[in-house]
Amino acid sequence: MPATKMLAGMARSCSLNANLTKHSAKQTMNLISHPLLVTALMLAVSNLFMTFAWYGHLKNLSSSPWYVAALVSWCIALFEYLLQVPANRIGYTELNLGQLKILQEVITLSVFVPFAVLYMNQPLKWDYLYAALCMLGAVYFMFRSP
Repeated sequence: MPATKMLAGMARSCSLNANLTKHSAKQTMNLISHPLLVTALMLAVSNLFMTFAWYGHLKNLSSSPWYVAALVSWCIALFEYLLQVPANRIGYTELNLGQLKILQEVITLSVFVPFAVLYMNQPLKWDYLYAALCMLGAVYFMFRSP
């Protein structure tokens, strides 16, 4: 009899673990497919392309004519738009236009500062922190309840 109870308990435990695993996987999928997360990730990647399109030529193509830099930048910007347009459409299902814009601006600064410091070898300045604090105020005003 004790062996039967033990086997029944193990089977119940396995069943509970399987249900928890399914539930955790479902929660993970819900998080991954949440429109705000998808929007933020797509905007971050698109902003990386745009930052390179806007400023990368200053380092990589400084000796090339401006029109070469413009053409290369436009080619890079195409990939930015291929991510940014659907990201904004997805984001607009959850956010209003002002919230979507300030999200983009926060992401822009979050991408630009490491780009400027690590790729363009610019000094890290306190001004970036001050700009981020100003944006924090903008986030508050755009996301507060009406």
